[in-house]
Amino acid sequence: MTLPLKGTITALVTPMHKDGSIDFDSLRKLIDFQIAGNISAIVPCGSTGESATMTFAEKCEVIRVTVEHAAGRVPVIAGTGSNDTAAAITLTKEAKAIGADAVLLVSPFYNKPTQRGLIAHFSAIAESCDVPQILYNVPGRTVSNVTAETQLQLAETYTHIIATKEASADLEQMMEIIRNRPAHFTLLAGDDSLALPIIASGGHGVISVLSNYAPAQFGACITAALSGDFEKARALHYPLFDLMRLNFIETNPIPVKGILSMMGICEENYRLPMQPLLKENKEKLREALINAGIL
Repeated sequence: MTLPLKGTITALVTPMHKDGSIDFDSLRKLIDFQIAGNISAIVPCGSTGESATMTFAEKCEVIRVTVEHAAGRVPVIAGTGSNDTAAAITLTKEAKAIGADAVLLVSPFYNKPTQRGLIAHFSAIAESCDVPQILYNVPGRTVSNVTAETQLQLAETYTHIIATKEASADLEQMMEIIRNRPAHFTLLAGDDSLALPIIASGGHGVISVLSNYAPAQFGACITAALSGDFEKARALHYPLFDLMRLNFIETNPIPVKGILSMMGICEENYRLPMQPLLKENKEKLREALINAGIL
């Protein structure tokens, strides 16, 4: 499998049955839908996949089923991050053994480590396992920012840290990373709505929520942008713009699971403390999906 990664990468939801158990049949259906939409790669067990409420065994099984069902058709990037460094190391090693092509490592949440702590955390994982690694900076969930200086130091030190998923919404920070990055290291947008300006600044793509249900449409937008055809990219971006924002009308992945349910790909089931979409928000999403030509 060729790395580093470029293009549209889907942060997969984890389909579930009403009792909260994982719906592997629907997961396989979702993977096939992604591949049919020409997605560049898929990410099981990320934030969108409700990994925070999954057990270690469940994460391993979701990664295994994803790797087996993808069957080399697209790269699989397993979400193996944790606020517990030892747990992240264990899951990262297991993901590599299962056959994941790379891992996505969210910065530690709740602990609020210093930049020194972040460097120590990611260094410990990098030194324990040589699988390609993608940093994931999402201060809105972790309450701490992985600065450009910290990300660049890690990338300079470890050649198998190959990218960052940047969801800080700080374009200046992202441009600093892009300008100063080593040749092996790329930046991927972590927010769908910012993918276009990030690519214009030199980013290489996006790890997306939207592409769960619109892989072909959003993928065409990103492909156009990466090829330098920004007129076409804008024409594809703006019909999806309302959905990019509505994906967060309630906490992710509540809206996207609601949409996938409308499309018949999986049921709208979550684990507590996630709750189903409010009726009024579901109607807003339905209207936006119709306007975008998705429903």
